[in-house]
Amino acid sequence: MDDPSSASNKRKRKRGRKPKASPPSPDRSSPSPAPAPAPAGRRGRKPRRHEAPADADAARPPSPPRRGEPKPVANGGDTVAVAVSEAAPVRWDEVVRVVPCMDAVVKVFCVHTEPNFSLPWQRKRQYSSSSSGFIIGGRRVLTNAHSVEHYTQVKLKKRGSDTKYLATVLAIGTECDIALLTVSDDEFWEGVSPVEFGTLPALQDAVTVVGYPIGGDTISVTSGVVSRIEILSYVHGSTELLGLQIDAAINSGNSGGPAFNDRGKCVGIAFQSLKHEDAENIGYVIPTPVITHFIQDYEKAGEYTGFPILGIEWQKMENPDLRKSMGMKPDQKGVRARRVEPTAPESGCLQPSDIILSFDGVDIANDGTVPFRHGERIGFSYLVSQKYTGEKALVKVLRDSKVHEFKIRLATHKRLVAAHVKGRPPSYYIVAGFVFAAVSVPYLRSEYGKDYEYDAPVKLLVKHLHSMAESPDEQLVVVSQVLVADINIGYEEIVNTQVLAFNGQPVKNLKNLVTMVENCKDEFLKFDLEYDQIVVLETKTAKAAATQDILTTHCIPSAMSDDLKA
Repeated sequence: MDDPSSASNKRKRKRGRKPKASPPSPDRSSPSPAPAPAPAGRRGRKPRRHEAPADADAARPPSPPRRGEPKPVANGGDTVAVAVSEAAPVRWDEVVRVVPCMDAVVKVFCVHTEPNFSLPWQRKRQYSSSSSGFIIGGRRVLTNAHSVEHYTQVKLKKRGSDTKYLATVLAIGTECDIALLTVSDDEFWEGVSPVEFGTLPALQDAVTVVGYPIGGDTISVTSGVVSRIEILSYVHGSTELLGLQIDAAINSGNSGGPAFNDRGKCVGIAFQSLKHEDAENIGYVIPTPVITHFIQDYEKAGEYTGFPILGIEWQKMENPDLRKSMGMKPDQKGVRARRVEPTAPESGCLQPSDIILSFDGVDIANDGTVPFRHGERIGFSYLVSQKYTGEKALVKVLRDSKVHEFKIRLATHKRLVAAHVKGRPPSYYIVAGFVFAAVSVPYLRSEYGKDYEYDAPVKLLVKHLHSMAESPDEQLVVVSQVLVADINIGYEEIVNTQVLAFNGQPVKNLKNLVTMVENCKDEFLKFDLEYDQIVVLETKTAKAAATQDILTTHCIPSAMSDDLKA
């Protein structure tokens, strides 16, 4: 049962936290005067025993204030005289709520069917999950992207309703961990006001997280304050964007729920928390600038296009000798470009060892930060993330002691090892029992578990963490496994080994490998693998084995995934 009384909620405080002075209730008609100061020498003194109420009714907790009732007036610092005016009794549902927009918070039910990246011709067993979401304007609902990842069916249930409504997924933003849903049934939208967005909160601003976490089936409310505002690592999207750190509890099921300020405006979406033995009550919220960017991006392009980045690796310029060697003047500040992404649009104008002085007219400090708000600084990647894909930005660089300005068209990041497959089934190709696949982060997680960054082979991790794609369609192709058959005797132990070339031709991506193998007119199929390994198969025998024996034995419907056939 939700208690609408603000007074009762203020009494529930954390142990060790000092109670704050109660703010004036918005239901009262006139403000009350400040209490008179206590006499000298009586600070912290308890009221005398004979001054406490003697009857049972007076000892009860104060009831909710009535409309038009004035605030109690202090009298001498010890006793309180209350002026009572005649007013009609107020119903409980008319009292101001802690969060006025809780009716717009919905529960999200999703059935997931994840691909099996280790056995890409089949899927894993389906499972169900529940999370939170909330209604916004335009008959739409916001939730987290990981709440509906690999969805098969999504349903929504409103607060106080017993009906689940079938939802349609409009867009999924993997980088920002936000998804946009809608419901075609008109009954779902009846009697619900959409949530309004507020501005970016300041430090120590109060926030209230509303959702449906574990521990019960009804709506849950947790409160706290904003404790940090900075560029955060988004675990689901493998990106870094603006985020809020709060001390309110965010548990499993809270994902996708709104975070309200003290005026009932939404200031973010709960999406992850820090689970560590040395940390307590650290939750993270996607702030309104990121949410607004996602929504406007969808409205402009009709689909989610992503957050652009500046495709460089950069180095701080805090060392004075380094600045002097790069020809920087004492009043010049910036960061050094270590490497430039070959596939990024800025590769045509930026060069390694360029000093990035400013972005869109905002000067960059030697530590890579820019002014944010009063007394605050933030990483300059925040300026880049505020742009949209395809937009241009003015970048000022220092090269050979001369200042240059470039208009750069911004684009999204193209990684050699993709962080997501964006809901598509994984690509694969089988020849004579050799299963070829493209490496991605979900593939590494499927092969080596959630600690793949420690357990995966070093060569794959180096490609994942440090290598840059030389072309937009470049992929890291590996022999995932070898399905045992007579034709591949002696090759059974090859696992997750990169394919470098086929018949002397470099392999750019999986589709390129498929084309070369299918069109091969040589007598043998020769695969050059890493660690100086060579695999040689007779062409006719290999293709015959791939179609008859191995595929039938392992119940594989096709030796080639659908997107490679196109």
